[in-house]
Amino acid sequence: MSMHRIVLTALFLLAGTAVALAASEADYKAAYAAADAANKEAGALRNQWTTTASMLAASKKAADAGDFDKAVDAAREAEELAKASIYQAKSEKELWKDMEIR
Repeated sequence: MSMHRIVLTALFLLAGTAVALAASEADYKAAYAAADAANKEAGALRNQWTTTASMLAASKKAADAGDFDKAVDAAREAEELAKASIYQAKSEKELWKDMEIR
């Protein structure tokens, strides 16, 4: 195989990889659903963070504009924030006992 053909093949494979990594509407919907579910769990624990709601709104706005890469990134960040608030709520439910004056 000639060097020219190897380079062209490599470029073709790289281009295909870049295209495959672009987020779709389905990717956005899945990421948003996961973030929304985590946010609802945080709400049930009475510990929703306002930053989570802001990231969910940013995700929806990006999706409405057709920028699914940005929408997925924002939804994933919202999910991380929601999970952190869940962790905080569960931790503080027990850790406050260590702070109690005896």
